[in-house]
Amino acid sequence: MSTKWHTLRNGIAVPMHQVPQLPFSDLRQAIIAAPSRNRRVAALFGRPAGESIELFAVLACDRDGLLEVARATIEGNAFPSMTPECPQVHMFERELGEQWDLIPEGHPWWKPVRFHNAYRPGPDAFGRPDNKDGAPRVVGVTDFYRVEGEEIHEVAVGPVHAGVIEPGHFRFQCHGEHVFHLEISLGYQHRGIEKTLAGGPGKRTIHHMETLAGDTTVGHASAYCQAVESLCACRPSARAMALRGIALELERLANHTGDLGALAGDIGYLPTASYCGRLRGDFLNITALLCGNRFGRGLIRPGGVGFDVDQARVAQVLERLESAYRDVEGAAKLLWQTGSVQARFEDVGKVSEETACDLGLVGPAARASGLRRDVRTHHPFGIFHFVHIPISTFHTGDVFARAFLRWLEIERSVQFLRTQLKEIPTGAARVDCPALRPDHFCVSLVEGWRGEICHAAMTDPQGRFATYKVVDPSFHNWAGLAMSLRDQQISDFPICNKSFNLSYCGHDL
Repeated sequence: MSTKWHTLRNGIAVPMHQVPQLPFSDLRQAIIAAPSRNRRVAALFGRPAGESIELFAVLACDRDGLLEVARATIEGNAFPSMTPECPQVHMFERELGEQWDLIPEGHPWWKPVRFHNAYRPGPDAFGRPDNKDGAPRVVGVTDFYRVEGEEIHEVAVGPVHAGVIEPGHFRFQCHGEHVFHLEISLGYQHRGIEKTLAGGPGKRTIHHMETLAGDTTVGHASAYCQAVESLCACRPSARAMALRGIALELERLANHTGDLGALAGDIGYLPTASYCGRLRGDFLNITALLCGNRFGRGLIRPGGVGFDVDQARVAQVLERLESAYRDVEGAAKLLWQTGSVQARFEDVGKVSEETACDLGLVGPAARASGLRRDVRTHHPFGIFHFVHIPISTFHTGDVFARAFLRWLEIERSVQFLRTQLKEIPTGAARVDCPALRPDHFCVSLVEGWRGEICHAAMTDPQGRFATYKVVDPSFHNWAGLAMSLRDQQISDFPICNKSFNLSYCGHDL
């Protein structure tokens, strides 16, 4: 039995037999040692193997642009937790308990993630009573960490909110206005998407991918299509890769612009709030000009793109892009030049680089704390194999850093779009993809606007999905939001929350 991990690159499929089967103790030690070896945990998930569960781990080495994969079989229903020594896996281990009734013994805060029945029969990992009629054991009922002491009180927010948003519960432990601890509980709207994907791909699969997190339609669809193309040894044309990259950066522009406006709104600064709310729509409308849908549905398809463009449409896109960017530039400068805005953003909701690294944060949340993590650079995909967008980082890790980083990325996305729209390669916009190769495994990473999107897929002997795992960037980053409220005023929660702007549905798969 090999003790070495298999090394591969983003979007490259390998035969299943090349994924080494390790003793669990070796897999565990490698995961614990990952941060000290400049690795981070991109995915950790299980699948049934007879009466046992096979655990798959994906480690990302950003410095070398490599991924390391291995697996181990867990006999019985318990294993020693890795969380005390590697906090990056704390949510992954809880998810393993909920999905497969595995108990990581010694986990510091053992509780459900999404409140659903396990995927296999047997004793419940959380000690919840069994419902013989097949109904869910428990819906949204769980224990919360409590701070005891004189004048300590709890503030509970949600799971039902005033806005038209998904449910999520926030439990604050406070002394007056001072927050000692915030615990976030999600999963009230679990949709069972990963389980549905097994046995695919089918006609509905691409639509599931486009709605994993509705504001990240292009990001998740791109990760899925890259996975399918690697599993069937299909390569899209240069033109298709360019159009995908254009759509991905338009999605980043729309959401970053909307976030700047929402942050301004949360502190009552109406000029930027009013402008950016409209300008987000302008960027969404540019995407609609490409494919007829503001969120990009129907655009990203296996083998390429579902819609091509002609020169007249490209010229129109460029014109709209420049107009929207000029307005965003003016609205954003109002933020950075207004002292009252800076007073509310600076030194609020700080997450240190060390904490961001320990928790495995990704995307703008990580980069605002000084971590250089960007899939486009470190694990390039599609057009980013050939075109480099410099990584934007900041060092303070506060609300200001997460806001200003969005502006830096807006500038660089616009520069990328200006160049690519003028130099779209010729050729077919889409090629036919053959059937998926049986018994293969791949990891597909894409830098969505929230951060790293990870899709891990493996096929069965018939060339269908045996297992399909999705890790949305929000899965990594919700713990970062909780840490940002430590020793803050509870009135700072709205801007801390918006500075992360994480996805409920991306978490509640």
